[in-house]
Amino acid sequence: MQNSEWKFNDLPNVAVIVNRKIISSGEWIAYVSHDSVDGAWQFHTNQITPLSENDAVLVSLKSIVDLDHSITALADLPLGWCAWRSSKDDIWQKAQLSD
Repeated sequence: MQNSEWKFNDLPNVAVIVNRKIISSGEWIAYVSHDSVDGAWQFHTNQITPLSENDAVLVSLKSIVDLDHSITALADLPLGWCAWRSSKDDIWQKAQLSD
């Protein structure tokens, strides 16, 4: 991948939090948050129950983009915002996180 193709301000090797099921079971990414406090990215499935520490893994942002290229549409997601979709093929919706 050439640098000109990378859309994110964060480096490709920045660590992100992801639901283990996305990596190990091939579940699709339904919800993304870009934390306002530390700038961390989080990637979640469409499960309703809260993510436990046992379900969370750290991977590189590049590995998430390689897994689901539609994530590049969120490269400009501001700090303190989230994005969601109802199915893997839906367009990402964005909104500011409430305090």
